[in-house]
Amino acid sequence: MRFEVIKKGSHRKERAAILTLPRGPVETPVFMPVGTLGMVKTLTPHEVKDLGYHLILSNTYHLYLRPGLDVLKAFGGLHNLNRWDRNILTDSGGYQVFSLSKLTKILKEGVLLRSHIDGSKHLFTPQKVLEIQGIIGSEIMMPIDVCTAPKVTVEEAISAHDHTLQWAGESKVYFEEHLGQTGSTLFAITQGNFYFDVRKMSIESLVEMNFKGYAIGGVSVGEEKTLTREIIDFSTDYLPEEKPRYLMGVGKPSDLIRGVEMGIDMFDSVYPTRVARNATVFTRNGSLILRNQSNQLSSMPIEEACSCYTCKTFSRAYLRHLFKTGELLGLKLATLHNLHFIKVLMDDIRKAILEDRYGSFVKEMAPLLD
Repeated sequence: MRFEVIKKGSHRKERAAILTLPRGPVETPVFMPVGTLGMVKTLTPHEVKDLGYHLILSNTYHLYLRPGLDVLKAFGGLHNLNRWDRNILTDSGGYQVFSLSKLTKILKEGVLLRSHIDGSKHLFTPQKVLEIQGIIGSEIMMPIDVCTAPKVTVEEAISAHDHTLQWAGESKVYFEEHLGQTGSTLFAITQGNFYFDVRKMSIESLVEMNFKGYAIGGVSVGEEKTLTREIIDFSTDYLPEEKPRYLMGVGKPSDLIRGVEMGIDMFDSVYPTRVARNATVFTRNGSLILRNQSNQLSSMPIEEACSCYTCKTFSRAYLRHLFKTGELLGLKLATLHNLHFIKVLMDDIRKAILEDRYGSFVKEMAPLLD
């Protein structure tokens, strides 16, 4: 992996870079669509490529359970199974420590997870998590960490930090011994909940270990938006400028614009595709709910200026009809639009940075901001 910053803006901390990975370069700032189980819901790999994406995210925990390691090994990794020939980042399963907290137990050696499918128990050690990701064959791997809920005590935040730091060191040793020659890259995940001193301690300790990239974990887990942004802005002040900064689990248009402003290079989230499947689509004037009665007779596309297949072909009335009747095509068409919208937004963000007009761009995007 190589990361080259080619332009720093003068507005705040925005920057444009090239992230070079084994299956092709990725221009940043970049949004990664989430394909939890191997591919973005409702879309084919070809459709995701046609939208212009070069990097997607998949989930280690979920792929480990289904289709399982035997299937992944038989196909020589996820790329051969799902026929996606561009880059994949796999998260570690650390988010499931938070989202499936009733099914997890944190131990010194790792996380004991009970399957949400059949209740079977699985110990995710730092070594096991990277072994799984090696079988998946992802280009960017994440170590196991502890993601905590808002309003935990400082003692709980420090304990989560201590586990995360210990496991990061063990992960780095395992990666260098077993996966260092595969072409894959290992990032670190900073934690610390919403305690600024614990965040600083996490970042400084992990930076000292010299990872290839750094993620900000443990945000967008139910806290106030202002606190989220304060933590992100604080974190990027301490993260290395010469390495990629990845904000995990954030993907609303407003958060992408503000995140770039605070120096973030990489984003992922289920938000654009999840809300699409629930009939909510993005426009430059804010979100549109396709099920609303006001769309029943509308011959307009979702957005007049949009060049996606959905907007070039179908009316709001037809899209509303699809959702009201439960037709699966509605899910696909709304997903295509939202991911096209996000890709164009990220392209416009990058262009504004390269032309050093990000401050004015943010003002132009005021209808999208919260």
